Amino acid sequence: MKTTASTASTTAPPPRGLRDFYENPAVPVASGTPRGIRQARMLARALGPAADGTRTVVDIGCGDGTAAATAAPFLPGHRIVGVDWSQDALRRARTRVPYAVRGELTGGGLPFATESADAVLFSEVIEHLVDPDAALDEIRRILRPGGHLMLSTPNLAAWYNRALLLAGVQPVFSEVSLRGIHGRPGKEVVGHLRLYTARALKEFVAASGFEVVRLDGAPFHGVPRPLRPLDRLACARPRLASILLLHARRT
Repeated sequence: MKTTASTASTTAPPPRGLRDFYENPAVPVASGTPRGIRQARMLARALGPAADGTRTVVDIGCGDGTAAATAAPFLPGHRIVGVDWSQDALRRARTRVPYAVRGELTGGGLPFATESADAVLFSEVIEHLVDPDAALDEIRRILRPGGHLMLSTPNLAAWYNRALLLAGVQPVFSEVSLRGIHGRPGKEVVGHLRLYTARALKEFVAASGFEVVRLDGAPFHGVPRPLRPLDRLACARPRLASILLLHARRT
């Protein structure tokens, strides 16, 4: 990964606001498969086989349905429902998952009854939110007591970000504009508003009414190929990993 500042712009036209930004088909809505597989295995271990009872898994911010489709083979017999605000993302998601509905974490809330879900997938969503506190309150509302939250988000303190900051370069995953990349490596604008370290994420989730069960690391698909072995090694120490995978339970 380059350690000098770079400037690039996305191919998407300048958005008028966050809602326009996320409705733009040019904005990426899928994450890497390795992260999805690791998260799906964590969830499968938590839920157990469907022979013990069919569970409802809600994939909030499902995007194009990639995460739900990746998880499905690990969750045979369980019900997966995708939820997204973007109509464009939902059109794509419905080609991958049986159920995909429109909903959002603020305003009227999610289209689910209180304590109706057994698990929530929350994959690379929290970093896009203006109000993550309200989001976790709404997730806690729809989860049954003891229900599982599987959250993934980029790590502000990833191993390469530490080096970039020492060099005076904007960390990967951070963004200062919705219209272009300024001061950091990369070419895609994806709308990140908040970033977490492992410690901050655990403390935040615990303060929101969850018990943190496990924190793992996952690689980032955007790491240059020569550095990917190092990125995989860093997963052994989640606080250095590219992506944080957190499993928590509703208290």
